[in-house]
Amino acid sequence: MGVEFVDLFNQWADSYDDTVSGSDPEYKEVFEGYDAMLQELADLSISPVLEFGVGTANLTQKIVAQHKVVIGIEPSEEMRRIAKVKCPEAAVYAGDFIHFPMLQMPVRSIVSSFAFHHLNDQEKRLALKTYYDKLEPNGELIFIDTLFKDENYKLQMIKEAEDKGFMNLAQDLREEYYPYLEDLEHMFLQLGFKVTFKPLNKYAWLIQAGKGE
Repeated sequence: MGVEFVDLFNQWADSYDDTVSGSDPEYKEVFEGYDAMLQELADLSISPVLEFGVGTANLTQKIVAQHKVVIGIEPSEEMRRIAKVKCPEAAVYAGDFIHFPMLQMPVRSIVSSFAFHHLNDQEKRLALKTYYDKLEPNGELIFIDTLFKDENYKLQMIKEAEDKGFMNLAQDLREEYYPYLEDLEHMFLQLGFKVTFKPLNKYAWLIQAGKGE
């Protein structure tokens, strides 16, 4: 799953926090309100929490600060190294959205921030099926990620990036597996979830999904 991105994240690990904090003008709008978005997600989570794509543990830290138990999964060795230094209170394991240690623990929240788009549609569906089975009956999946209302909006964002000279961003928007809202909603509903979507900035959305009745 998404192995093509692991080398990228190993290289990005040391500068990742600078990027999400807004120091890179090319990605500033993508991560606008980053800290507040993560705080909202942390506040919504219920312990014990299973987090995918821990990265440098920015979300992990916020959840742990609320005295919640967090088990983290991260495929990048360099990201895991930084995460373990920044948040030693959380257990962080090697793995990805699909292949991860099947820990014998109840899971009331499955969370992730800016990572689920690294899966193609088939992988997204497989991951969500696994999470539906893993979640406690009153559990909830809570993600923040980049997605688009429709194809026209995606093309508009690509053109806007190109007009600003943000060619790396434009390439990312073309090549990564960012979903369309309707398609992702349909996928959740097909798998038995109740789901809501809330826009947080021009790129990022809050996704909340629980088991349907």
